[in-house]
Amino acid sequence: MKKVKLIFQDGVEIEGNSFGAYTSAAGEVVFNTAMVGYPESLTDPSYKGQIMVMTFPIVGNYGVPNEKEIIDEIEAFVESNKIQVTGLVVSYYSDEFSHWNGFENLDQWLKQHNIPGIYGVDTRMITKKLREQGSTLGKIQADETIEFYDPNEDNLVDQVSTKEVKRYNEGAETKIVLIDCGVKNNIIRCFTKRGVEVIRVPWDYDYSKLDYDGLFISNGPGDPVKCDVTIQNIQKSLQEDKPIFGICLGNQLVGLAAGAETFKLKYGHRSHNQPVQMTGTKKCFITSQNHGFALDDSKLPAGWETFFTNLNDGTCEGIRHKEKPFFTVQFHPEAMGGPVDTEFLFDEFIKEVKKYKTQVIA
Repeated sequence: MKKVKLIFQDGVEIEGNSFGAYTSAAGEVVFNTAMVGYPESLTDPSYKGQIMVMTFPIVGNYGVPNEKEIIDEIEAFVESNKIQVTGLVVSYYSDEFSHWNGFENLDQWLKQHNIPGIYGVDTRMITKKLREQGSTLGKIQADETIEFYDPNEDNLVDQVSTKEVKRYNEGAETKIVLIDCGVKNNIIRCFTKRGVEVIRVPWDYDYSKLDYDGLFISNGPGDPVKCDVTIQNIQKSLQEDKPIFGICLGNQLVGLAAGAETFKLKYGHRSHNQPVQMTGTKKCFITSQNHGFALDDSKLPAGWETFFTNLNDGTCEGIRHKEKPFFTVQFHPEAMGGPVDTEFLFDEFIKEVKKYKTQVIA
């Protein structure tokens, strides 16, 4: 059994056992409170450049699915075509697994993608450290000594976005342009199962000449201000009346395009149990979240208002236009593996798109 170290930027070192690839890797250390769904979390492009600490004590007991199985042109059981995290930290790793969809164990999967893991460490202590200190830089170090790496200094969206235009459910009457900033596969599924054609375009693509009925801006990693081209394109779309829907990074990009500002959260929202309240109602929803930046709704321009608010810390969880069919959310209505309390927002968006089409035809 080989030993590796988790080393923080402040000099704290924690030794544990190696699993996955025996290699060194650096990134931003963040924690994830999900009890289930580690194959989806590990392949979520929003985690690009990050070392994920799982707070749930046992990981690996249901293995991982076949990542290469394709249904309707996308990977069936994961959120992208590869593991996106830089490294994985768990308290107890189970090499044996039992699950109807288990294809191989987590150790084998990590090795295939050259991703290091460390287990046998006190993840409760690490999580408390991150909550007090905030997200910090760290590295999993094997034999090779490497430098610390801050992923937020890079344009991570460019690294995870598609490089070409792709169409799903082609030929459907309703067409949605999806700006891919690191889109999760289940977002595409949520649209196609509702009979919508999805036109997936790169983050910096000029989609203005395309024939489409509504605009969707996806989730993604890193600092939203790095996506200057996307923000400029959205600004043009805000001058029109076609419905717009943004999720996670998409929420921040629409806010920036409208004239608001963003800021980095102390340790981010990375869990499957964040409560949010819809503005003007007493409705509360339990949501899945994964982001390190947030929109400052105190600086929203005229014509815009807060859509949802996080009940844990009061931060903005979405915005909406008071007159036009534009709205965004910071959380994940498409969450895999759940909760799905807010998936109805896809229905609301498509309803607005069809309403807009009817008005244009009339």
